[in-house]
Amino acid sequence: MEHNAATDTAAALDVEARRLLWRCRRGMKELDILLERFARAELPTATAAQRTLFDRFLELPDPVLLDYLLGQPDTGRVIPPEPELADLVRRILGLAPGRQTPMAELSTLRHDPAPKRAS
Repeated sequence: MEHNAATDTAAALDVEARRLLWRCRRGMKELDILLERFARAELPTATAAQRTLFDRFLELPDPVLLDYLLGQPDTGRVIPPEPELADLVRRILGLAPGRQTPMAELSTLRHDPAPKRAS
């Protein structure tokens, strides 16, 4: 049986971490890559509070995640209005190869109100 870093990381994750890793699969390649890379790197040592925050982030609809992580050509990326989610986005983007450092990108971002949650 052949081993690689992805299967070794997944095997080392506990049940909750594997559930979160599975939720990173959004069906959109760009999101899948960013979210899975972050999850594989961070979940093994994440605290319960960090996992809860990541779980809350994954509850957001794909278009909102796209705006937060990739933005649109005409408007740029959007910063989440909640400081803890904004910090999480910066951490996720910090693991993205070929991107500017997240702090360098902040000057080009705009703030939008939080997406409304369904009741």
